[in-house]
Amino acid sequence: MNNKIYSLIILVFIFHINKALAQGCEGGDLTASDSTTTINAKIFGYIQPQYDYNFTDGNENTFKFKRARIGVMGKMYDDFSYYFMLETSPFIGSSGDAYLMDAFITYDKYNWYRVSVGSFKQPFSLDVSTPCNALVTIDRSIVADQLVAPQRDFGLMLLGGNNYTKFNYAIALMNGRGLRVKDDNTKKDIIGRLTYKLTNFLTIGGSFRYGYPIPNNNDDTRTSVGGEFALDFDKLKIQGEYIYDEGAYFSGASGGCGSTPVALGERRDGAYLMAYYDVNDKFQPVFKYEYFDANLDVKDNTSYVYQERMTLGANYFFNDKVRLQINYQANIQTVINVDDDALLAQIQVRF
Repeated sequence: MNNKIYSLIILVFIFHINKALAQGCEGGDLTASDSTTTINAKIFGYIQPQYDYNFTDGNENTFKFKRARIGVMGKMYDDFSYYFMLETSPFIGSSGDAYLMDAFITYDKYNWYRVSVGSFKQPFSLDVSTPCNALVTIDRSIVADQLVAPQRDFGLMLLGGNNYTKFNYAIALMNGRGLRVKDDNTKKDIIGRLTYKLTNFLTIGGSFRYGYPIPNNNDDTRTSVGGEFALDFDKLKIQGEYIYDEGAYFSGASGGCGSTPVALGERRDGAYLMAYYDVNDKFQPVFKYEYFDANLDVKDNTSYVYQERMTLGANYFFNDKVRLQINYQANIQTVINVDDDALLAQIQVRF
């Protein structure tokens, strides 16, 4: 395992497309034509019906919605924009009810000094920052879902740059508790992400977080760092990311995109490497390798969680609004001694 860690540490200082800096799940920015001297609105959203076949005892399988989201975004005169999104899928969230996911206002008069306030994604990690409807594989990486938790929160963010600048940054002051709960300590989390386009084909970046994750606790802290890269050779794209995390954590914080959080040790890490190729404007095969180590200090008891996954998949684009994804996930885990590979199929429609 050490060889895997040493190899993946090379991925430190890492990023993909600049639009992934967007706080919302739709991604991208309003175009110049959207900016007027009056209030306007754009309704948007997407649904992701999915079928999961799990190769476990009993061959569990199910139809579900990965996500079902609807929102509104627009400009308020020239200097302010707004973004609002609801999650309606019963398979995400603890209650199964629809809930407010993103809702923020941005002062965007200056490209390098934009300010957002409200609820939005934490500016940490390439994988988390990538819009949900633009993910190359059906599931996010395990390490992002387990360690970047909560992925959404209430706060204030300063950000700058865009798709056309070499440098992008986002720095946020956030509650640290996540959505649908009231913050109950006096300390706040500081979270940030920086990316830089070194060449026409290579972008690198890094993320950091220092916070207080325990409810009603101003003493126990958590520190996280991440590195990312993205290579873009026209049709061939390669990206990777490494995340290291230590200190306190709140077991009640939800995992990303409805995943079930696992027990963590004092130090934990994980990484992924993914490559995909645009055969044409319709067909895109993808390969992804990832690992997640929930406790770097313990290797030999029944509660220790170490996971590896290889995903082999393909994306088919009927047009720019309709996409079919098929993924085979080959899983290796230490806690359970069962065959838990999975075959996933999802169709996405955006509007």
